[in-house]
Amino acid sequence: MKETDDFASLLTEFEQGHQGATEQVVKVGNKVRGTVISIDEEHAFVDLGGKSEGIMDIAALRDAEGNISVAVGDEVEATVASIDEESGSLLLGNQQARHLRGAADLENAYSQQQTVEGRVTATIKGGVEVQIAGQRAFCPASQIDINFVEDLSEFVDQHLKFRITKFEGGRRVNLVVSRRAILEEEQQAKAEELRASLEEGAVLSGTVTSIKDYGAFVDLGGIEGMVHISQMAFHRVTHPSEILSEGQPVEVAVLRIEKTDNPKRPEKISLSIRALSKDPWSDADSQFAVGSRVKGTVTRVQPFGAFVELTPGIEGLIHISELGAGRRVNHPQEVLSTGQQVEVSVIAVDMAKKRISLSLDEAKAAEAATDIASYAAPAKDSSNGMGSFGALLKASLDKQR
Repeated sequence: MKETDDFASLLTEFEQGHQGATEQVVKVGNKVRGTVISIDEEHAFVDLGGKSEGIMDIAALRDAEGNISVAVGDEVEATVASIDEESGSLLLGNQQARHLRGAADLENAYSQQQTVEGRVTATIKGGVEVQIAGQRAFCPASQIDINFVEDLSEFVDQHLKFRITKFEGGRRVNLVVSRRAILEEEQQAKAEELRASLEEGAVLSGTVTSIKDYGAFVDLGGIEGMVHISQMAFHRVTHPSEILSEGQPVEVAVLRIEKTDNPKRPEKISLSIRALSKDPWSDADSQFAVGSRVKGTVTRVQPFGAFVELTPGIEGLIHISELGAGRRVNHPQEVLSTGQQVEVSVIAVDMAKKRISLSLDEAKAAEAATDIASYAAPAKDSSNGMGSFGALLKASLDKQR
């Protein structure tokens, strides 16, 4: 009995001695505590004591802003998500329940094409990296904006809205997103709203999107219109780039709206910047009075004369007969050249036709002023009230008598 009792006591002692070791066997779902020993781009490695090591997906350690919440040497508590059969390593999940709900929400947003928010964390080959609900997503360069963006770094650290275009679940979620899809939808909504209220004569604000030799295209808010080079200013414009640049905000007036058969551009909209400026010809007759001497710049030389810009938007013509001051001139180039500064006499102003006649002859200013004064002077009244013609007729009759 004594030997039997001794054996029983030894068995009990053995079982009690190994009970702790049995309890130390880690299973899926157990919580473990360890120290972070290294972090790479995709994983954090955790020392769990003894020969045990845990591997944690880096996405599980990011906060709502996408920042890694731990550093090497920090102690973390995690749940065993699975065990790698080949290496025996423990695959850990930090706040695993929240992480899984985030992935489920993203899958739901993908299936229903809902808008999600994310922060651009870095530029990578072909696009940018975006952190969304603790998950890393990829946005191709062509999908970050409607227009081509040369420097993608301008988006880094920006919080933007995206649409999930690809979702692959699993231990590591694969996400591809697009911002362009949302921008195009917003642009289309603005276009429909603008199209409903668009009318000729309306004054709108817009942004120059592109410049051509013949004019500039302006985005009015989902709809593009064009400002022809002739509608940019009252003065002569050689190229639109003299007035406008891409990205420049402008205010324009709607000149014409023409319907088209193109579904992408159902209307052709003609715009004007010039229409919003004061017409320099409105007071040209007082600014450049007949008989005055003014300065200007020769803009063009033609066989029949030379054009002189007196002020932006107003040109006058020196006829070839007014170039020689009495001597014969065969071609205006004998006297003037483009770009030359000149002082001229104003000899006639036609406001209806917007024409100003000029002369190089200084004496012509006095002559023109005298002619205008004579033309404007009131006629002397005769005794019979018939005016100057009546006086001449009376004098002729008296002479005949």
